[in-house]
Amino acid sequence: MKFAAGRTSGMPKRGYHHGNLRQALIDAALELIEQRGPTGFTLSEAAKRAGVTPAAVYRHFEGREDLIAETAHQGYDIFAELMEFAYESGQPSALKAFEATGRAYLAFARKYPGHYIAMFESGISVNRTPELAHAANRANGVLERAASDLSQHIPEDKRPPASMFSAHIWAMSHGVVELFARNSPGRASPFPADDLLETGIGIYLRGLGLVSPDE
Repeated sequence: MKFAAGRTSGMPKRGYHHGNLRQALIDAALELIEQRGPTGFTLSEAAKRAGVTPAAVYRHFEGREDLIAETAHQGYDIFAELMEFAYESGQPSALKAFEATGRAYLAFARKYPGHYIAMFESGISVNRTPELAHAANRANGVLERAASDLSQHIPEDKRPPASMFSAHIWAMSHGVVELFARNSPGRASPFPADDLLETGIGIYLRGLGLVSPDE
């Protein structure tokens, strides 16, 4: 599967041409975000890591927040593609498709930590730009679509709105990532994060009558 433009491992840090300076700065920001957090570096440091002068940065970004917002935008594009791939991989089973989207959340946080932090821990609003909002809504839409498919198997009078259904699973996935998959200081679990998420989703689905007690 193809992902949107993102971090390029092994990319040299010097000698960038003007055409790829923008991505070079994003790659540098991703490294700094992983190492120091979204507020732990300056635009000048990102420029230095990319091998350009600070003045060159302003050809593409007005400030650090703009740079972080672009890393978040790229992250949401990658995230949406992962979610869509997971959703399609579970077809034609609505249950398998739904469960796969929950697992994709955890997989994304592990594989793309810099993007994840920019998206969810930087304080950058998803409504900062129309493009960022569109990318974020696309990712959320996949999970909501999976929830809507699955909720059709629930009697109508007991069926929660698909947006609520998906929000519950999003919150559960995010909680597992933040508390147990990203090495939160002082917190540890005797269970792998994957197992916590899997069993949590299972309990939720049993409560809705979508999974039988012996599954």
